[in-house]
Amino acid sequence: MITHTLRPAAVIFDMDGLMLDTERPMVELWIQVAQARGWDITPELMFRTVGVNEAATRAVFMQEYGPDFPYDTIRKEASQAMREKVEQEGIPHRPGLITLLDHLDSLRIPLGLATSTAQEIGIWKLKKARILERFEACVFGDEVSRGKPEPDIFLLAAERLDKEPQDCVGFEDSPAGLQGLHAAGIRSVFIKDLMEPPPDILATVWRRCTDLAEAVALF
Repeated sequence: MITHTLRPAAVIFDMDGLMLDTERPMVELWIQVAQARGWDITPELMFRTVGVNEAATRAVFMQEYGPDFPYDTIRKEASQAMREKVEQEGIPHRPGLITLLDHLDSLRIPLGLATSTAQEIGIWKLKKARILERFEACVFGDEVSRGKPEPDIFLLAAERLDKEPQDCVGFEDSPAGLQGLHAAGIRSVFIKDLMEPPPDILATVWRRCTDLAEAVALF
């Protein structure tokens, strides 16, 4: 139960799986494309790539399947299938997103974005979801050398917002993102999408909400 509210200097959001319902369909598309090429990928393996950048995702597959795994081909085909799906159907928001964004806007709390997705794709997704203009500062995965779970992307987002990390709140759905927020000294709010983080990571979380609408009561 939420017993008191906070007025942070800024709120920093992850994107995929947290604001946009894109993680689940991408996992399904990766599995389908890989199977068509004779490779069996489990959902559990895909979950290990949630929240991390492209380099870390590649490393997961190379470690699991070795150098013969056609990572670039499967990634390209899955990404193209995802793009076609979005062009046809749009990008659905996670429950409560607009309610929360509107509430924070009414409080004049600046918003930042810190996503592991590369800039070109990230901006395209935000435009398709009609929320790009909501954010005063954005940081994308290809703008930092160390991705989540390192704190770099969150620290850069706070810097671009001209706020101290300890005065901000960050929203995440992935274990890697929660680790990054904790390492950056930013209070974290966990909204579950695909997976439950292990207990040691959950122990670092400031608040947990069932969806983004419930998080309105935090502020």
